[in-house]
Amino acid sequence: MSERHNHVEHHRLALALHLLLVVVGGLAIGFLTSPGEWYAGLAKPSFNPPAWVFAPVWTLLYVMIAVAGWITFKRDRPSRQMNLWWAQLVLNFLWTPTFFAAHRIGLAFVVVLLLLAAILSFIAVSWRQDRVAAWLFAPYAAWVGFASVLNASILVLN
Repeated sequence: MSERHNHVEHHRLALALHLLLVVVGGLAIGFLTSPGEWYAGLAKPSFNPPAWVFAPVWTLLYVMIAVAGWITFKRDRPSRQMNLWWAQLVLNFLWTPTFFAAHRIGLAFVVVLLLLAAILSFIAVSWRQDRVAAWLFAPYAAWVGFASVLNASILVLN
């Protein structure tokens, strides 16, 4: 096989692994720590979205997060941008069990604020080097900003 063919196959494999890690990992965490009765019993603000909204939104966001990570990985593996990508993923995967499994609304609020900071930092660092990766994180930043307000509201109401 040609060197170019191997290069293309390597990039395809890297994309598949990013998608597998982020999409399957995120959805698995969501499935394993479903909201349940505890969450149903909490007071929620009037702007709390219906439950059916979360799965399609997070699926789309997870695909965009994976693609942004793949783009960053292809360009510059050991970089501040890649470190921020990993940091946001860890914080993202940490929020759901902190909120839904541990029932720690206040701690989850700290996690979501750190997550938002990591996302915004990724966008800022990416903006100069790779606008596509930065734009892929823009809807994610908006959603997590909204989730931060929602988490804070649930904390205040409960």
